[in-house]
Amino acid sequence: MTTHYTSVLAATVPAPSIEYRLLAPMLIVFGVAVAGVLVEAFLPRRARFGTQVVLAVLGCAGALAAVISLSGTSRTAVSGAVAIDGVTLFVQGTILVVAILSLLFMAERGVERVVREGPGTRSLAAATVGRGADAFTPQAAAVPGSADEAAAIRAGVATTEVFPLTMLTVGGLLLFPASNDLLTMFVALEVLSLPLYLLCGLARRKRLLSQEAALKYFLLGAFSSAFFLYGIALLYGQAGTVELRGIADSIAERPEESVLGLLGVALLAVGLLFKIGAVPFQSWVPDVYQGAPTPVTAFMAAATKIAALGALMRVLQVAVPGLSQDWRPILAAVAIATMVAGAVMAVTQTDVKRMLAYSSVAHAGFLLTGLVAADETGVAAILFYLVAYGLGTVGAFAVVSLVRDADGSEATGLDRWAGLGRTSPLPAGLFALLLLSFAGLPLTSGFVAKFAVFEAAASAGASYLVVVGVVCSAIAAFFYVRVIVLMFFTDPPADAPVVRTPVLTSAVVACTTAATLVLGILPQPLLDLAERAATFTR
Repeated sequence: MTTHYTSVLAATVPAPSIEYRLLAPMLIVFGVAVAGVLVEAFLPRRARFGTQVVLAVLGCAGALAAVISLSGTSRTAVSGAVAIDGVTLFVQGTILVVAILSLLFMAERGVERVVREGPGTRSLAAATVGRGADAFTPQAAAVPGSADEAAAIRAGVATTEVFPLTMLTVGGLLLFPASNDLLTMFVALEVLSLPLYLLCGLARRKRLLSQEAALKYFLLGAFSSAFFLYGIALLYGQAGTVELRGIADSIAERPEESVLGLLGVALLAVGLLFKIGAVPFQSWVPDVYQGAPTPVTAFMAAATKIAALGALMRVLQVAVPGLSQDWRPILAAVAIATMVAGAVMAVTQTDVKRMLAYSSVAHAGFLLTGLVAADETGVAAILFYLVAYGLGTVGAFAVVSLVRDADGSEATGLDRWAGLGRTSPLPAGLFALLLLSFAGLPLTSGFVAKFAVFEAAASAGASYLVVVGVVCSAIAAFFYVRVIVLMFFTDPPADAPVVRTPVLTSAVVACTTAATLVLGILPQPLLDLAERAATFTR
């Protein structure tokens, strides 16, 4: 009997075709992640760090080359589960560029210092500064401040598994905006989220704060994933399929019977807006950004938002364009609340990382403004914005990691940045440039990005969003300029922090600030590329 049913299924269900060339960017990244796990298992400890860094960076570079080779492709793969089109390739390329910069940031060993316990010293804090270390705890399973952790520090242990974990996250991020059915999108969401939960709890310093951030992100992320899954169930009840194109066809055939579709989109949006950090799902952002290791914060703040925006665009433009008259007003309200909350809350912050976290919330609102346009102009504007925001965010957090107190910890309190422009003018000047770009001043990429999304919203009849966006940009400019004034027009404290300039992090800062200037002065090539890429395979 079993053989009979098996033969019947084989005759009626065709084997899925796997287009390896179309999936090459994701396969390369996942393959490197698996290779990284094998490195952890079989290579000697002293050889792991360099091997993992080279493997991860080359893997992302190879995946980026594969993305470039697919330029102009507009097809589906794996029986329609994955869409390879202009939006997918543009978003994937942006994620991979951000991932390469973030991996170099994670690999930095010239900022942190491992201290050795010398003869007669009572604690590690009293010992002499020793060799360099990365930003991650040497033993994640140890209790913060315990003897086991101290022994791991003395032994020079490195948590090199952060690199395969990051590559697994990158693989999920690449699949997320390419998903052409909701089950594939859910799998991608979990693949990108689970390693991030772990990475957030691995900070070398302030371990309890880091572990709290990881736990908070995990619990709230689990709730948002449950909403996402329930939304999938309702959309399946509406259309009888989880394919985005099938959902769109079902709604077009029976527009008067779309209650389940509306509820499904609303619940689906909870999971996506959570990853974007939009109001009212933004409460995790400041705590997690502050507690996570700064390289992980930079990677998460940039890459996760890029992938989530790509997925949200695909859902709204491909699966439910027939419901645009229903979801556009709601999305506009979310965009307004997000811009206002992000800008206002950033003004009250006294910690640089928390200020940048609320800045990230405000930028999520600006990005949603372009999405309200619900046309190709809005999609192209969002694509350009994602590049400008992603590069600027990685650069800003890289600068934050360079400013250190006497004990070696990051000086993230705003009062500690007083007079930084006098003691370290170059890092302070580069940070000021990035802040001005976030504020949207001319001749920076941030200005062009905001102008593009505001123009798209105005052209689609959402001029009220532009007015709110301009007002919120003015509020944001206040707290950005406040930091610049603090750095350049205030006397430094007697125990002013030290700015270190290690090679890898300095290279990341240089690349991101140069891109911010170039995209502000000569944005047209990237704008043209974004316009050509603003197409979905339906």
